[in-house]
Amino acid sequence: MYKIAVMGGADTVLGFKALGLDTHPVSSDDEVRRVFKRLTDPDAKYAIVYMEERLSLLLADEIAMFNDKVVPAVILIPGRDGSMGLGLTALHDSVIRAVGTDIL
Repeated sequence: MYKIAVMGGADTVLGFKALGLDTHPVSSDDEVRRVFKRLTDPDAKYAIVYMEERLSLLLADEIAMFNDKVVPAVILIPGRDGSMGLGLTALHDSVIRAVGTDIL
């Protein structure tokens, strides 16, 4: 069975724990890279990895490798300080790839 993970700052991931999701608070750049690698390993069995937008700036190349894969889906979410617009941009790009045109 596949699982869902959330990684980000402790304040961001705390609420997701109450929903039963696997939460992974990260605080350093090295920890971000290490946790992302672990969550995206095929043996980890994560279908979805929610990631705080600001962390995606550190992992742009690594995240891009999953753009055309079904599992895991890497979804960017706003952090405690609000949206940077990166999640919406990623969603927009995914729709264009899937549909072939901008329907949003």
